[in-house]
Amino acid sequence: MLYATSAGAQTSPEAGGAFVEEVIVTAAKRSENLQSVPISVSAITGDSLAKSRIDSVDALVSRIPNLQLSSTVGANTPIFAVRGVSMSDYSLSQASPVATYYDEVYKGNFALLGVAMYDLERVEVLRGPQGTLYGKNTTGGAVNLISRDAKLGETSGYVSAGYGNYNRVDLNGAVNLPLGEDAALRLAGTYSRADGWFESVTPGIRDLNEVREYGVRATLNYEPADGVHLKLVGSTSLQNPQNYGIYATPEATNRPGLDTWEVASNIPDRRRARTWSLALHADVDVSDTLTLTSITSWDKGTLHFVEDTDGKATSELEITYGDRASQFAQDLRLTSDTGGPFDFILGAYFNREKVFNNNVLKMMNELDVNGDGAIDYNDCVDSGFVAACQLTNQFYQTKKSYALYTDVKYELDENLTLRGGLRYTRDEGEQADYQSDAYGADGVLITNLIPPTNLEYSAKNLSGKIGVDYKLSSNKMVYATISTGYRAPSFNAQAFFDPSEITVAKAEKVTSYEVGAKTQFADRRVTLNMAAFYYDYRNQQFLNIDAATARQQLLNIPKSRIYGGEAELSAYVNESFSLRAGLGLLSTEIREGTVSGVDVSGNKLSNAPEVSANLGLDLTIFENENGKLSLHPEVAYQSSQYFEVINIPRLRQDGYALLSGHISYETTDGRWNASAWIKNAANEKYFTSRIDLLNNWGFDYNQLGTPRTYGISIGAKF
Repeated sequence: MLYATSAGAQTSPEAGGAFVEEVIVTAAKRSENLQSVPISVSAITGDSLAKSRIDSVDALVSRIPNLQLSSTVGANTPIFAVRGVSMSDYSLSQASPVATYYDEVYKGNFALLGVAMYDLERVEVLRGPQGTLYGKNTTGGAVNLISRDAKLGETSGYVSAGYGNYNRVDLNGAVNLPLGEDAALRLAGTYSRADGWFESVTPGIRDLNEVREYGVRATLNYEPADGVHLKLVGSTSLQNPQNYGIYATPEATNRPGLDTWEVASNIPDRRRARTWSLALHADVDVSDTLTLTSITSWDKGTLHFVEDTDGKATSELEITYGDRASQFAQDLRLTSDTGGPFDFILGAYFNREKVFNNNVLKMMNELDVNGDGAIDYNDCVDSGFVAACQLTNQFYQTKKSYALYTDVKYELDENLTLRGGLRYTRDEGEQADYQSDAYGADGVLITNLIPPTNLEYSAKNLSGKIGVDYKLSSNKMVYATISTGYRAPSFNAQAFFDPSEITVAKAEKVTSYEVGAKTQFADRRVTLNMAAFYYDYRNQQFLNIDAATARQQLLNIPKSRIYGGEAELSAYVNESFSLRAGLGLLSTEIREGTVSGVDVSGNKLSNAPEVSANLGLDLTIFENENGKLSLHPEVAYQSSQYFEVINIPRLRQDGYALLSGHISYETTDGRWNASAWIKNAANEKYFTSRIDLLNNWGFDYNQLGTPRTYGISIGAKF
């Protein structure tokens, strides 16, 4: 869907009219008009992101049909779901079935994500299994964040500042500097700070869900010769806010006397996430028709936080998460552009990820189990290691992925094109020195519960796609594809009690059948893109919790089916009015599977609302020789959904709508701008994650969505 109408319309050279602005994407590893790519992909321009205050990856769901997320491990570390393909495991060592890329570099581990939504050219969201072109073979889709490039021979930049409720302060800026005739440097940065919106009622504990973050990125472009383009990108970021808060239910027993936006907590610790990254992109024209592309990247990150899991000012259940990760990746591909009927991409990919995880599970650390007047290691032993205990686990994990891939197209005639692709993937994993120890609430070591254990896996996969697209006219295309995707096996990171919890989940696979249409009407004033699909979903990886013992294992749900579709519309009505809209429809059903001892056959998948929709309007209030004042209301809707597959009625999230918008003024020359914005204007209460802990701990774990926020910003370009 084209989200560029807020940037204004352009004049059609054919008809002399106006049309929705063209968006160029690289979803198929080539620079192409979005309307020419036979893939279900949504693209949002950087200008639209900034004006709509989409400043974190979590906020993308309000604009993309059939894109959802679960925020079990906090803001800016989203667990995406696309078309019902999601991840149930909240371990920091896992990789999502929906891959996240920064400038074509895959970011698999949560510790590597950091602050990313600033100075962007665009965001692309690809739906469906990514079994051929993309760096990491995935079953759900891909979210691609593309930063603005350094431009040769140009001195330019911008700066913006904003202030909002909860004392929010935002500073953003970038500068582009030429370095002679064949090089340029772009420096970009962001800084945000806000008080927590989850008000703490515990003396000495700051309000939760704060914002404290900054990010810096440097991009150096160098063209030493014709046909040679080198780009070096380095970035770092830090997030250090008061951590998120948990809304425990039932309210009567877990939140007595508290309002919706109040929380009792006893955890003073801040969340800390630190990232560093470096990537070298090289494009070399080896001939008039062949380009060799190399992307070499290195990433390092740390993530540490203490979760007040019980949402109370008592130490009933608290979990400390620690994650340290590094990654090296190499993508090498040869791309043809012959101008003839046949073109191809041939590539090789390697990724190595190293992770160290350590977790601490504190259970009822204020309970005197044996009634002797002291809370110590004896209470933990007497409880059978379920109360007055601190259980710790830690492990090292190394994953390697090797792949050879190809993508080809052949034009049978000027309208009909055949497309195909194959990818061979080999994944290797090692989980080393996994061990768990039991300590008393007093910190005294009691025993080793899981002795040092090593696990390995090795998996091979051949995935691919075949499709055909047909141009009905210059502005209309239909397509059909069959594609497969694969998600590598995973290790369990939530084993605390005994060795039986040390498990490896098998690889999951999706086979997708999709048809779609990309169309433009009325002198390109109206763009309507549609897709319908059916998924055969096998061996979804799932975290299984034994309700009686709290033991956790990774398992597979053998078989599910998903079908649905999307429709996305952009319409330029006139110079004063345009609109954009999106609709996603989903039907999910587990065909075979058992979770927590319950047969879940016939149940719905998690993070899969049947309806997701959005609507945005761009209205010019007045325009004169000095500038333009415009209004941009938006609404995003999701129908009811579950966050778990047992489909517990009390944990269902009912449908809700979020109202947002901004009013903007921009001078005619584009140098100055100002805006006032609001998000969740109706202060809607909704949950972004819900977990059943009632059987073991007497409460349910819930995470609240952000309440009403608003503010103003001013900016200048030069």
